[in-house]
Amino acid sequence: MHWQTRRFHIDLSRPRVMGIVNVTPDSFSDGGRHDDSRAAVAHCERLVAEGADILDIGGESTRPGAPRVAADDEWARIAPVLAAAVTLGVPVSVDTCKPEVMRRALDAGADIVNDVQALQLPGALAAVVGSGAGVCLMHMRGEPASMMALADYGDVVAEVGDFLAQRAEAVLDAGFPRECIALDPGYGFAKTADHNLRLLAGQQRLTALGYPLLVGWSRKRTLGDITGRPVEQRLPASLAAALRAVSAGASVIRVHDVAATVDALKVWAAVDAAKIAPTA
Repeated sequence: MHWQTRRFHIDLSRPRVMGIVNVTPDSFSDGGRHDDSRAAVAHCERLVAEGADILDIGGESTRPGAPRVAADDEWARIAPVLAAAVTLGVPVSVDTCKPEVMRRALDAGADIVNDVQALQLPGALAAVVGSGAGVCLMHMRGEPASMMALADYGDVVAEVGDFLAQRAEAVLDAGFPRECIALDPGYGFAKTADHNLRLLAGQQRLTALGYPLLVGWSRKRTLGDITGRPVEQRLPASLAAALRAVSAGASVIRVHDVAATVDALKVWAAVDAAKIAPTA
């Protein structure tokens, strides 16, 4: 399996690590740490040096309850960071749901549009069709400010899978190449801790849709609910969730802690290779 983007053909024969670059003052984990463009560019460079396969740049927090940001303000935050990131030799994703920001980012050289709204907002699909960009379609209900009030499921795996299949079909029908599409179950988005765990336990059912899965468990609230740890102490839990997700078919892991995740995946891959190596 692979993921085709504007400049890169991403080989998914091994799990890939997407490094998070939040250029925001209010993200749940690292808000304010990289909202200065120079700090954000330095963070991009550090993540690539640590082994990030993809950079994901966002200028609007999507944490539960987060307020919306005007498109011009979002673009002003990410534009200088994107300009530097596209020179670093890895695919660059822009995490946005706004068509105006998508168009500007693609004009500036972005390779991927990572949309928590799965290209549902008016104009979003038109902004990316024909661009050659990769897209990631994520499951969420409502908006960050309202999503947790909509966390009501009978079978969370089936309902998430049905939504993702429908959105992928809509994007295909608009003329988008299948090899450019990845899907994200949206852990933590309009889902309780129980929903998230049930979804991870059944995640392999989503691989039957036939698209690469991109997942984000890094430092999330459910991990704090399980461990009792504050957000800055959730690295071990994040690694455990990442490895469980990869074991259940995830192709791309979206993380804050790139170096540690790269090391964990190297060990996971070495053990996996040893299982199938011929005996002497």
